[in-house]
Amino acid sequence: MKRIVAILTLVLAISTTAIAQNGRTKFAADMYQAKHEMIIEELGLTMTQQKQFMPLYEQMEREIYQVNRTARALAGEVEKKKNPSDRDYETAAAALSNTRIREGEIEAKYFEKFSKILSKKQLFQLKQTELKFTREMIGKKKNNKK
Repeated sequence: MKRIVAILTLVLAISTTAIAQNGRTKFAADMYQAKHEMIIEELGLTMTQQKQFMPLYEQMEREIYQVNRTARALAGEVEKKKNPSDRDYETAAAALSNTRIREGEIEAKYFEKFSKILSKKQLFQLKQTELKFTREMIGKKKNNKK
Protein backbone atom coordinates (compact mmCIF):
# COMPACT_ATOMS: atom_id res chain seq x y z
CA MET A 1 0.00 0.00 0.00
CA LYS A 2 2.82 2.41 0.90
CA ARG A 3 4.45 1.64 -2.40
CA ILE A 4 1.29 2.50 -4.35
CA VAL A 5 0.92 5.80 -2.47
CA ALA A 6 4.57 6.62 -3.14
CA ILE A 7 4.20 5.85 -6.85
CA LEU A 8 0.98 7.89 -7.12
CA THR A 9 2.65 10.79 -5.32
CA LEU A 10 5.62 10.64 -7.69
CA VAL A 11 3.35 10.50 -10.76
CA LEU A 12 1.31 13.43 -9.47
CA ALA A 13 4.44 15.49 -8.80
CA ILE A 14 5.87 14.77 -12.24
CA SER A 15 2.58 15.53 -14.02
CA THR A 16 2.09 18.77 -12.07
CA THR A 17 5.60 19.89 -13.01
CA ALA A 18 5.00 18.95 -16.65
CA ILE A 19 1.70 20.86 -16.74
CA ALA A 20 3.36 23.94 -15.22
CA GLN A 21 6.20 23.77 -17.73
CA ASN A 22 3.76 23.29 -20.61
CA GLY A 23 1.80 26.31 -19.35
CA ARG A 24 4.96 28.44 -19.30
CA THR A 25 5.98 27.09 -22.70
CA LYS A 26 2.57 27.89 -24.18
CA PHE A 27 2.62 31.35 -22.61
CA ALA A 28 6.08 32.03 -24.04
CA ALA A 29 5.01 30.77 -27.47
CA ASP A 30 1.91 32.95 -27.35
CA MET A 31 4.02 35.97 -26.37
CA TYR A 32 6.46 35.41 -29.23
CA GLN A 33 3.57 34.94 -31.67
CA ALA A 34 1.89 38.17 -30.52
CA LYS A 35 5.19 40.05 -30.75
CA HIS A 36 5.88 38.72 -34.24
CA GLU A 37 2.39 39.63 -35.41
CA MET A 38 2.83 43.14 -34.04
CA ILE A 39 6.17 43.50 -35.83
CA ILE A 40 4.72 42.29 -39.13
CA GLU A 41 1.78 44.68 -38.83
CA GLU A 42 3.62 47.76 -37.50
CA LEU A 43 6.44 47.47 -40.04
CA GLY A 44 4.06 46.62 -42.88
CA LEU A 45 6.19 43.69 -43.98
CA THR A 46 5.49 42.22 -47.39
CA MET A 47 5.23 38.43 -47.70
CA THR A 48 8.73 38.35 -49.21
CA GLN A 49 10.11 40.39 -46.31
CA GLN A 50 8.30 38.17 -43.79
CA LYS A 51 9.83 35.01 -45.28
CA GLN A 52 13.32 36.51 -45.18
CA PHE A 53 13.12 38.53 -41.96
CA MET A 54 11.16 36.44 -39.46
CA PRO A 55 13.49 33.40 -39.43
CA LEU A 56 16.45 35.73 -38.82
CA TYR A 57 14.57 37.61 -36.12
CA GLU A 58 13.64 34.35 -34.40
CA GLN A 59 17.26 33.21 -34.57
CA MET A 60 18.35 36.47 -32.96
CA GLU A 61 15.76 36.02 -30.21
CA ARG A 62 17.03 32.49 -29.52
CA GLU A 63 20.62 33.71 -29.23
CA ILE A 64 19.60 36.49 -26.83
CA TYR A 65 17.47 34.06 -24.83
CA GLN A 66 20.44 31.68 -24.51
CA VAL A 67 22.73 34.45 -23.23
CA ASN A 68 20.18 35.37 -20.56
CA ARG A 69 19.46 31.74 -19.69
CA THR A 70 23.16 31.01 -19.17
CA ALA A 71 23.58 34.03 -16.90
CA ARG A 72 20.46 33.15 -14.88
CA ALA A 73 21.68 29.56 -14.54
CA LEU A 74 25.00 30.75 -13.12
CA ALA A 75 23.20 33.04 -10.69
CA GLY A 76 20.90 30.18 -9.69
CA GLU A 77 23.85 27.91 -8.99
CA VAL A 78 25.40 30.52 -6.71
CA GLU A 79 22.10 31.01 -4.87
CA LYS A 80 21.83 27.24 -4.26
CA LYS A 81 25.34 26.89 -2.82
CA LYS A 82 25.59 26.84 0.95
CA ASN A 83 28.84 28.81 1.03
CA PRO A 84 29.55 30.43 -2.33
CA SER A 85 33.05 31.77 -2.77
CA ASP A 86 33.89 35.30 -3.82
CA ARG A 87 34.91 33.80 -7.17
CA ASP A 88 31.43 32.26 -7.54
CA TYR A 89 29.79 35.61 -6.83
CA GLU A 90 32.16 37.41 -9.19
CA THR A 91 31.55 34.94 -12.05
CA ALA A 92 27.77 35.14 -11.68
CA ALA A 93 27.76 38.93 -11.31
CA ALA A 94 29.95 39.33 -14.39
CA ALA A 95 27.69 37.02 -16.41
CA LEU A 96 24.60 38.98 -15.34
CA SER A 97 26.31 42.33 -16.02
CA ASN A 98 27.53 41.25 -19.43
CA THR A 99 24.14 40.11 -20.69
CA ARG A 100 23.29 43.54 -22.04
CA ILE A 101 26.66 43.81 -23.75
CA ARG A 102 26.18 40.40 -25.35
CA GLU A 103 22.59 41.30 -26.32
CA GLY A 104 23.90 44.45 -27.99
CA GLU A 105 26.54 42.50 -29.89
CA ILE A 106 23.94 40.03 -31.09
CA GLU A 107 21.56 42.82 -32.12
CA ALA A 108 24.35 44.61 -33.98
CA LYS A 109 25.19 41.44 -35.88
CA TYR A 110 21.56 40.97 -36.91
CA PHE A 111 21.00 44.67 -37.63
CA GLU A 112 23.40 44.30 -40.52
CA LYS A 113 21.44 41.29 -41.83
CA PHE A 114 18.10 43.03 -41.27
CA SER A 115 19.29 46.08 -43.22
CA LYS A 116 19.47 43.92 -46.36
CA ILE A 117 15.77 43.03 -45.98
CA LEU A 118 14.11 46.04 -44.35
CA SER A 119 13.95 49.67 -45.40
CA LYS A 120 15.64 52.30 -43.23
CA LYS A 121 12.24 53.31 -41.90
CA GLN A 122 11.37 49.70 -41.05
CA LEU A 123 14.69 49.28 -39.22
CA PHE A 124 13.78 52.28 -37.09
CA GLN A 125 10.22 51.05 -36.59
CA LEU A 126 11.50 47.64 -35.46
CA LYS A 127 13.07 49.04 -32.28
CA GLN A 128 10.05 51.25 -31.67
CA THR A 129 7.71 48.27 -32.06
CA GLU A 130 9.78 46.11 -29.70
CA LEU A 131 9.58 48.86 -27.07
CA LYS A 132 5.86 49.31 -27.68
CA PHE A 133 5.28 45.58 -27.25
CA THR A 134 7.24 45.52 -23.99
CA ARG A 135 5.34 48.52 -22.62
CA GLU A 136 2.02 46.92 -23.53
CA MET A 137 2.95 43.64 -21.85
CA ILE A 138 4.09 45.47 -18.70
CA GLY A 139 0.85 47.45 -18.73
CA LYS A 140 -1.21 44.26 -19.02
CA LYS A 141 0.73 42.66 -16.18
CA LYS A 142 0.13 45.69 -13.96
CA ASN A 143 -3.58 45.66 -14.80
CA ASN A 144 -3.83 41.95 -13.96
CA LYS A 145 -2.37 42.55 -10.49
CA LYS A 146 -5.06 45.07 -9.58
